[in-house]
Amino acid sequence: MKFLDQVKIYTKAGNGGDGSASFRREKFIEFGGPDGGDGGKGGSVILQAEQNLNTLIDFRYQQHHKAQRGENGSGQNRTGKGGEDLVLKVPLGTQVFEEDNKTLLYDFTKIGEKFVVASGGKGGLGNTRFKSSTNRAPRKYTKGIVGEEFTIWLQLKTIADIGIIGLPNAGKSSLLAAITNANPKIANYQFTTLNPNLGVASYDDKEVTLADIPGLIEGAHEGTGLGTKFLKHIERCKSLLHLIDITNDDLKKSYNQVKKELQNYSKDLIKKKELIVLNKTDLLDKDIVKKTVKSFAKDKDCEVLTLSTLEKESISKIKAKLISYVS
Repeated sequence: MKFLDQVKIYTKAGNGGDGSASFRREKFIEFGGPDGGDGGKGGSVILQAEQNLNTLIDFRYQQHHKAQRGENGSGQNRTGKGGEDLVLKVPLGTQVFEEDNKTLLYDFTKIGEKFVVASGGKGGLGNTRFKSSTNRAPRKYTKGIVGEEFTIWLQLKTIADIGIIGLPNAGKSSLLAAITNANPKIANYQFTTLNPNLGVASYDDKEVTLADIPGLIEGAHEGTGLGTKFLKHIERCKSLLHLIDITNDDLKKSYNQVKKELQNYSKDLIKKKELIVLNKTDLLDKDIVKKTVKSFAKDKDCEVLTLSTLEKESISKIKAKLISYVS
């Protein structure tokens, strides 16, 4: 399934049905009087958060969404049938914006939440409604009200307990695959990950949701590389796991580069709880790993751990630590 996190759609609620101007016609009843029924209410367009969705790609192929019209009223005081609501399923984390793509209308943060985008029009009144002591045979009726219509933007921001960040080729996808049920694309070149990947890690009957965010490079906050397209997905994460390739020539430079991009995009990202993990320790001698970690961690105010995705014990330690960060 292709990933899409922003789309523009048109929504149109159903019009209300017209009222009826009918009169009772029965044998041996000379003055039957009015019996026109009301029109039915038009269907509304409703958005609903769905747990098993993680992309807005379905809206790429169908961008116009119209709810059903209410039926007209009829004789014998029969009210027209109301139009069915049109329920559109969206992923958890979807934000609804007005046509300007700036004014926020609604933010889906819980499964099953509903938001009425466009309300259906009310049905018109039949002539029975206008009967009075002075007007025993009214021919007046009203037409149904036109349903609302809006053009809106849908933006998806991934919701996860922990966001895995770092430079391209730091091993983020390998980590996600090792500790969760996700199957991200893994290869030995930069920008293997082009879309956020989600996975759930289980440990001691507890679960934590992780998001593998595409690699950040210098200038990402200005749109360089994959840029701001995926920086916004980090905003939803409760904590951050900063993954760094321990074989890099300058670990501090690699760390500061990513932190700078986060700060330039939003100062709120810097305030999130952070765990630093130095990855690919299997590529270096144990003594070198110890010296490297000691040197790197001395001026850090957060935990610094080591990891080899090839070692089960190393994976288990990371799982246990991640659970503690969200429990």
